[in-house]
Amino acid sequence: MTIHESAENYLEAMLMLKEERGYIRSIDVAEKLGVTKPSVSYATKRLRESGYITLDPAGMIVLLPPGLEIAERIYERHKLLTELFIGLGVNPETARQDACKIEHDLSVETFEAIRRHAQMYR
Repeated sequence: MTIHESAENYLEAMLMLKEERGYIRSIDVAEKLGVTKPSVSYATKRLRESGYITLDPAGMIVLLPPGLEIAERIYERHKLLTELFIGLGVNPETARQDACKIEHDLSVETFEAIRRHAQMYR
């Protein structure tokens, strides 16, 4: 199944919030992504229907295994690319923004080559 970049962004933001706060609320997703609450409601409905997330009894978002897998993949790319760009001398904020722009479009082959290259310098 193909997942769109916007869905990947939502799942990644949800994972980041889970790591930062221990829970995921729709309002926090909206704030993190700079979108409206209705946009988050629409996205979460679609993500629920696709089997990527669910809501717990308290209304908190829970990443299901397929959603967590996607979120972890995108977040790993984001972190490694950001680290690489900063290592090249790019301003940290610019590095984060640029990583976010390309994390979705890299092939597995290219990302694996970047990962191997980065490991040589660790």
